[in-house]
Amino acid sequence: MTVRGKRAGQGARRVRPLLGIIGGSGLYDLPELKNVEQRSIRTPFGAPSGKLILGDLGATRLAFIARHGPGHRLMPSEINYRANVWALKKLGAERVLAFSAVGSMREELPPGDMVVVGQYIDQTRCRPRSFFGEGVVAHVPLADPTCPAFSEQVARCAEAAVGKVRRSGTYVCIEGPQFSTRAESALFRSWGVDVIGMTNLPEARLAREAELCYASLALCTDYDCWHANESDVSAKTVVEVMKRNVENARKVIRALASDTTWADALPPCACPTALDGAIMTTSKIPTETGRRLALLLERARR
Repeated sequence: MTVRGKRAGQGARRVRPLLGIIGGSGLYDLPELKNVEQRSIRTPFGAPSGKLILGDLGATRLAFIARHGPGHRLMPSEINYRANVWALKKLGAERVLAFSAVGSMREELPPGDMVVVGQYIDQTRCRPRSFFGEGVVAHVPLADPTCPAFSEQVARCAEAAVGKVRRSGTYVCIEGPQFSTRAESALFRSWGVDVIGMTNLPEARLAREAELCYASLALCTDYDCWHANESDVSAKTVVEVMKRNVENARKVIRALASDTTWADALPPCACPTALDGAIMTTSKIPTETGRRLALLLERARR
């Protein structure tokens, strides 16, 4: 496993960090990985979606987890997002690229297109959205909920691998597991969103609290139910397009892994220090809460 070194600018030799990959619907494995090992990670927040897969892709070490678990057994609301993000950080990931199957909310984004997400509108209702609480309060900045520098790198690699990619798209995240009603789809379109999905939140929020650089690549599978001349979204139509999208996703991962600048030459960002000034609690943190949050608070306490 890659050993984490000091971050750039701290005077130490830069050690290439682990690249975390979260696979969405259809992306359940990375068959090209070499030197593969599986890790069962125990977290203070329960079990992740499944075992994490560590392996090499070229000179890059990756940690992969299938968001919906083996065999796609977890609904969006059942995913333990906290455990997944915590496990990636525990393994040493500093940057995380998440893939998601989404509906397109724009005519010019047909099924098969990719969108690098820049903003979110949260319409989820019943998911734990923070690592904090129970005696410690933190308010991290989330104006830019994905890492601008890492997202730009992902966009460049995606363009090189598959062609046109929309940058800085807005993703509305619904609770699911049902797809939208026509009224909801029309409402979301009026908000100017680009894609609709069910899984990027609270994932992006938690990645920020964990001080990870998070980027999301959304793969369009359908037009939701707003398009007058296209079939309404169904699981069957999603699966058909998803199979084509998965190979494109793997192409992007290969391009990113082979790009020698993905870890070392990105512009500085605020993600790795998101907890600086964010923790409001001045009293002693309860022992059990401190134990649960130790991994997240390690850097901020130094």
